[in-house]
Amino acid sequence: MAEISNIINQVTRFSAPDIECDGCANAIRNAVGRLPGVTVVAVDIDGKQIAVTHEPTTASADTLLATLDQAGFPATIQA
Repeated sequence: MAEISNIINQVTRFSAPDIECDGCANAIRNAVGRLPGVTVVAVDIDGKQIAVTHEPTTASADTLLATLDQAGFPATIQA
C-alpha cells in the first residue's frame, strides 16, 4: 500500500526590493528552489515579489528569508 502524506503545502509571499531582472529571478528560483520542501518559486520582477509554495514543517518562513538574504535578495514577509 502506498504511503499517504498528510503534509499540506502553504504559500508564503515576500517583498524583495532588490529584484531587477530575469537574472535576479533566476538566482532566487535557484537558491530557494533547492531547499527541501519547496515545490514552487514564482518571481514577479515588476512587482518585486516572490511567492513560495512549500511544506511549512520542512521549509519554514525563517529558512526562506535566510536563503533569500544569502542569495543577495533581502526580503520581508507580506501579510
